[in-house]
Amino acid sequence: MLAGARRRYGFPRAGSSPFLSDPIPPPALPHRADHWSSLASALGFRIDSASPARRTGRRILIHAGAGQPVRVWPRERFIKLAAELEGLGWHTEIVDDSLVGIERLMDKLDSFDRFIGNDSGPGHIAALLGVPTFTIFGPQLPELFAPRHPDARWVEGAPCRYKPCRDYCRFSEPLCLTALDVETVRREVVNWLNA
Repeated sequence: MLAGARRRYGFPRAGSSPFLSDPIPPPALPHRADHWSSLASALGFRIDSASPARRTGRRILIHAGAGQPVRVWPRERFIKLAAELEGLGWHTEIVDDSLVGIERLMDKLDSFDRFIGNDSGPGHIAALLGVPTFTIFGPQLPELFAPRHPDARWVEGAPCRYKPCRDYCRFSEPLCLTALDVETVRREVVNWLNA
């Protein structure tokens, strides 16, 4: 408004209504993708859902990184999980944030049949490419941020009265995430793979 924008779209909250020329009713579902779809629709755009291709191979890409440290499940646990999955006949590869470049990441994701990772961008990209995803959630809530894929599953970190705590933690480490042991995650991942 101060910049002189004639049209100001947004979801009214916390007294922002007087600053919006075009308030948008909040979507019925809380997922952030529904918010983006509502905003796109108000602007005359349409966001279509991806139509995933059937992936029947046994290759799993594990992404052990995340943009925020409070969203990173310990790498040594991913290594143990990968070893257990290899023992069940799955081929796994672990990458992290050292794989740079969106094109390289997309090519890598598209060459695998499943994706396992932290609550971060690569899981959403995998889902958009049609790759079924399994997400390890810590401080965020799956109902707000789970990748949009019909075969997406997740395990949620330990309860914490501060959830969702965005990208910081009140403790020295994100206990909601570090409390998840390998066996708990392995059990959920195997159930997902068998489904």
